[in-house]
Amino acid sequence: MSEEKKVPAAKTPKLADPMEASIDVATQEMIRRAQRLEIETVFDRAVTMKPCAIGLQGICCKNCAMGPCRLPLPKNGIEGEDTRKGLCGATANTIAARNFVRMIAAGAAAHSDHGRGVAETFYAAVTGNAPDYGIKDPAKLVQIAPYFDVATTVEVDGVVKDREIKEIALAVAEKAVAEWGKPEGTLRYLKRAPQPLQDKWEKEGVRPRNVDREIVDIMHRTHMGVDQDYKNLMKQGTRCSLADGWGGSMIGTDLQDVMFGSPSPLQSEANLGIMKEDHVNIIVHGHEPLLSEMIVAAAQSQEMIDYAKEQGAKGIQLGGICCTANELLQRHGVPPAGTFLQQELAIITGACDAMVVDVQCVFQNLANVAKCFHTKLITTHPIAKMEQENVIHIEFDEHYAMQDAKRIVKMAIDNFNNRGADVMIPQHKTTQIAGFGVESIQYHLGGSFRGDYFTLNDNIINGRIRGIAGVVGCNNARTKHNEEHITLIKELIKNDVIVLTTGCSAIAAGMHGLLTPGAAAVHCGPGLAEVCETVGIPPVLHLGSCVDNSRILLAATEVVNAGGLGKDICDLPAAGSAPEWMSEKAISIGQYFVASGVYTVFGYHMPVEGAPEFKNHLYNDMEKIYGGKWDCEPDPIKHAHKMIAHIDKKRAELGIDKARERVLMDMADRQALGME
Repeated sequence: MSEEKKVPAAKTPKLADPMEASIDVATQEMIRRAQRLEIETVFDRAVTMKPCAIGLQGICCKNCAMGPCRLPLPKNGIEGEDTRKGLCGATANTIAARNFVRMIAAGAAAHSDHGRGVAETFYAAVTGNAPDYGIKDPAKLVQIAPYFDVATTVEVDGVVKDREIKEIALAVAEKAVAEWGKPEGTLRYLKRAPQPLQDKWEKEGVRPRNVDREIVDIMHRTHMGVDQDYKNLMKQGTRCSLADGWGGSMIGTDLQDVMFGSPSPLQSEANLGIMKEDHVNIIVHGHEPLLSEMIVAAAQSQEMIDYAKEQGAKGIQLGGICCTANELLQRHGVPPAGTFLQQELAIITGACDAMVVDVQCVFQNLANVAKCFHTKLITTHPIAKMEQENVIHIEFDEHYAMQDAKRIVKMAIDNFNNRGADVMIPQHKTTQIAGFGVESIQYHLGGSFRGDYFTLNDNIINGRIRGIAGVVGCNNARTKHNEEHITLIKELIKNDVIVLTTGCSAIAAGMHGLLTPGAAAVHCGPGLAEVCETVGIPPVLHLGSCVDNSRILLAATEVVNAGGLGKDICDLPAAGSAPEWMSEKAISIGQYFVASGVYTVFGYHMPVEGAPEFKNHLYNDMEKIYGGKWDCEPDPIKHAHKMIAHIDKKRAELGIDKARERVLMDMADRQALGME
């Protein structure tokens, strides 16, 4: 009798430990629920799929069909000459540099294409072809017009008069759209940087010509057999990143403010607990506010509210994921439901009637999760579709913006009664104050008539505020969700460093209670706590979405202009950080901050460890050229203290390392300084 063949037992899939996956209680609860329902999430996939070790080091080249060529480091490191080469002879430094600048190109393309869409919609609005959009902040339009070389006044019969807003808007729109592909000159917004920084860019030959050309240039020179000098590659990487930070992103942010209104501080909430079981829940996810602005207007219309009530709901609850969340939060107070890593969990509540996505950071697995529930998953952008059959595509057309938005909101309302009985919304949400910008910070520091960054500078000089940190960026499933963000920020504010934050880092800070004035008394050192209490601001200021990192650049420029802290951004006691980065956009952002003079520290890892010379170029040579440099530190406490050490070095160079004695000011003191 033949021996029976044994069928191997099915392996039990590895699952994420909720406590190890996130520090957020709501996220932990939803991971457990997903596992009970046998729904796979990003947290489980991070356990079962490990990253490529050679790819992590940045030394795998797949730019031609002779590869991929993998150049691992020798077991005992590199001794003497580095002889590692790909089939074409490309060295590890060349390969790592090509990979790095391709990330810059992709990140710049994503952010700047966002900006292009805003500029084109603005042009359509001012020419009457997108009637649902208008100008909500004409003062911002007048403010930015001179940077486009657009006059805001006109002389008539010897009398200078203000130009009509429509005339200014049309001229700005025409010149803004041209910044993506004009044949001559350089980007107009470069003139917004401090003059010494502009001079550096001119000397180094990195002034961007137009946005699209710099991205195409990178793709050409990283093609097989073109640029083979890592320093020359990074020169173009710098030029491309500046086209993002001081070009496409900055223009996008400004024109969004003009069309939708500049942010001002407001109160809202954050985390999955913002969803409501007795309401129609619509989650908007992605990065572009062109559609989501219309969805807000549609959802708040009496027509849609009445229709929702007819279907048995008490109302419509909007929530956001990622930077679409931040765009709606800072202008309308729409609460974010969560960060990048929580997008699947919003559906797993069973209460999400529609998730509406546009572009960037959208998991394809959302479609698989949506199959398990009643959720309508709706894609809206022509460049961002999903292959799964259960995904609905409603292509958004800005010319019929409100019509498209109402169609989507109505679809969500119609889906309300299709919910199953198994609904679980975590009862965790936190109050936050968001909506800060360059102008609103100025107002809070000095009031309506004396708004100025001098107050901030004075408190940095006297030592109450040690320095400024920009903490931005994504979540990464290879790190513990939110832990690096929150641990780092708490360590910074404990040491009197005020934090400016954007993106998913800002959402995380809101979720964990750091975006309220009351957080200062709990978490801050005595100097920063005193300033926050006096001015009435949180120690962590939410400046918007990831495209709004340009606001941090302009805030730094305002600090320089206010005087007393050097002549350039690199002179400031300031540092940047992306503790849980994962996106190519983060690399573009990091490089434009470095090229603007900011010491910039990333968490997790940097894809350069396999190319020591290229790494040294980023971590050391850059500082000699631009005043800023890269660094990496996965431990959030050490990460914070690297930033603090840099801030202290800059304080010493400015001669303000010995702070004045901290004395609480009474009314007489404030009147003497003109601060009453």
